[in-house]
Amino acid sequence: MSLNGPYFLLAQQQPTVQDPTGATIKTIVMFAVLIGIMWMLMIAPQRKKAKEQEAMLGALRSGDRIVTSSGIVGVVLSIKDKTVSIRAADTKLEVLKSAISDVTERGGEAVEAKS
Repeated sequence: MSLNGPYFLLAQQQPTVQDPTGATIKTIVMFAVLIGIMWMLMIAPQRKKAKEQEAMLGALRSGDRIVTSSGIVGVVLSIKDKTVSIRAADTKLEVLKSAISDVTERGGEAVEAKS
């Protein structure tokens, strides 16, 4: 084995000392990027969905055909502050507004499903 090869010369160089301030800034930037990615992938779509749900509940009227989160399909009879009275088959039910997952028809007209 010869001591004149390039690998031997590379092994003899002194390791460079990293600047601790630069490493700290690099770490902070990485955390900021990760938080930004998490915001874009998780929090922003959830807030958008909540706004759409709030708009749907605000536009709810008597006569609308709805589907609850438990799968009950009914027609809105009356609306109160936190609850909605619906008729499903031959039964009158009172459900929370937060349990309404979709409006399928608006007072007789069909609503297009969103995917």
